[in-house]
This record gives sequence, structure tokens and C-alpha cells, in this order.
Amino acid sequence: MKLTKPYLLVIALLLASPIFLVASELTGYHEPLDLVAEALGLKEATEEFNWTPFLDYTVPGVPPVLGYILTGALGILAILVLCKLVEKVRGR
Repeated sequence: MKLTKPYLLVIALLLASPIFLVASELTGYHEPLDLVAEALGLKEATEEFNWTPFLDYTVPGVPPVLGYILTGALGILAILVLCKLVEKVRGR
């Protein structure tokens, strides 16, 4: 696969994404829906709806910043594979 400008941009954004993780921790930012759930007294249903081993963009045994990059890369890879499959099916 040739690394074109769009791929390089995605890689750059992927590597920059932990900046937002660190910034949210430093500023105390919380997702608005998490705040609403907390205000309503709802618990996080991680045990009931945990269908992924990468809950909250973390990888067990890996530092959070690296886990954020790894889960992002896995998501990007999944989308690329799906797009390539659709491309092959439509091309026939």
C-alpha cells in the first residue's frame, strides 16, 4: 500500500490523538452524556454491555496514551478492511 497524503494525514491525527486524552485529564473534562447519566443516578453498564476488550479506548497492560493510539489504529484498520471488501464486491 502506497502512503498517500490522506493516509499520512490519518497517521498524523492518530499519533496526535492522545493530546486530547491528556488535555481532558488535565482540565477535568467529562463527556456530557456521562454527566447526564451521573445526574440521573445511572451506573455505567460496562459489565452488561462490554462487548469489546478495549473498553474506553484502553488496552489491558498498556499505558493509556499508547492504548489510545492502538485502539484508534485498530478502528482505522477495521474501516479500511471493510472499505476494501466493499470495493471488491462492487467491482465485480
